[in-house]
Amino acid sequence: MDGMSVVSSSDTISINDQQTYQESLSGLTLPQSAAFQAQYIGRDIAAGLITGVMAIPLSVGIAMMSDYPIKVGLATVAFACLIGWINAWIRPGNFIGCPGIAAGLAPVLAMGVASFGMENMAFVIFLTAVMQAVIWKFNWQRYILLAVPAYLVEGLLAGIGLKIALKFLDFTYELPAELVAADTFLNGARIQMILISLAGLVSFVYLFTKFRYIQPAVPYFVIIAAGVILAQFIHVPMLHVEDVPLSIALPIPHFDSGLTWFYVVGFAAMLAIIDVIEQVMSNAAIQKIDPLKRECNSNNSLLAIWIANIGSSFFGGMTNLDGLAKSTTNRLAGAYTKFSVLIVGCVVTFFVITPEYLELLPKFAVAIVMMFTGWKMIAGLMHVTHHGPYAMALAILTGALVYKVGIFEGLLAAMAIHAVIHYLVYTQVDKQPAKVVVGNYLANLKKVSTAS
Repeated sequence: MDGMSVVSSSDTISINDQQTYQESLSGLTLPQSAAFQAQYIGRDIAAGLITGVMAIPLSVGIAMMSDYPIKVGLATVAFACLIGWINAWIRPGNFIGCPGIAAGLAPVLAMGVASFGMENMAFVIFLTAVMQAVIWKFNWQRYILLAVPAYLVEGLLAGIGLKIALKFLDFTYELPAELVAADTFLNGARIQMILISLAGLVSFVYLFTKFRYIQPAVPYFVIIAAGVILAQFIHVPMLHVEDVPLSIALPIPHFDSGLTWFYVVGFAAMLAIIDVIEQVMSNAAIQKIDPLKRECNSNNSLLAIWIANIGSSFFGGMTNLDGLAKSTTNRLAGAYTKFSVLIVGCVVTFFVITPEYLELLPKFAVAIVMMFTGWKMIAGLMHVTHHGPYAMALAILTGALVYKVGIFEGLLAAMAIHAVIHYLVYTQVDKQPAKVVVGNYLANLKKVSTAS
């Protein structure tokens, strides 16, 4: 996750913008200013087109990492964009956040597919959405954030980022079947593929570094265009998109045992909590980069998330949230309202209807995008440095546990270690009675509840 707060000189707020901002704060024009304003229509359309194209390879890679059909992943993004725009008229959570499937949840969904089967994932997503609706209704996000510190979440995302980077590393040296030599691994064709991938990755990183504060979609455009052009001259593995039918059906589960039900409930709860925490963290960063410095409401964002998740469960879709990478691109591309998100949804819908165009994209280009995404999640550990050495050590431990033993098991183990350390410090070092330690924790919960 990349919390970016740099604002260029071209972002100076005009008098009209200031007036709009003040009106929105007073509640007079908030729904309209969040979803659409005629004065920004040109900027929002341009931003939506740019962000939509950038979202394609990212969404394709996340769907592949999640073991979901690519077409289903793109349909989830398109539907979430529509719900996000509609929600902006009623209860806007943020003003430029762009929804979509989240890289941080991809390995979790893949684990769900492996454990329960694709035929049951619709119900898992439905159950996740119901839990998120309960969290939204009672505004329980404040308690979740108290129980799970931000640095543990950064560690969790770092571990997931490592999984993503290593998962897509294979694509950087994969060869078409007819070029695979039976006698040797490192033949001329494979060396060529490795060099192509390395050159693409270096170019992508260079362009991102150069344009990240100006137009972060540039490296995505370049890697897509370069990959498509290169594939016309060099035989490389190409993306294959299964044209699965998208149909509406009730998310009815088919489980064999009561133990499976127990595991499904726990799985959905963890999925819901991770989704909520990521959205809250994204909202904090989106508020910093908002061109008019408008305040975000995370609970309103959760409303859009669970509605979109419930809807997507009826066509076998995935979970969603306002991703920071797409939201940052949307903002720097000139977005001022959620109308840009509707345009993003239109761009993605085009590829849902005509998925054959995606097969022009070579696998190594998708791999570069996803390996970079994984690295950015790992680099998020740098955000933990200001919390001190204890937080950094625990975040790194969390990442290692998540990578080595599993996402749920790793996070739960890290939370247990965190709780035990705090308990021992308070009782053994500070000499506080156990009753006082527990009482202080409950008092903090009450304070959070009162403040909200």
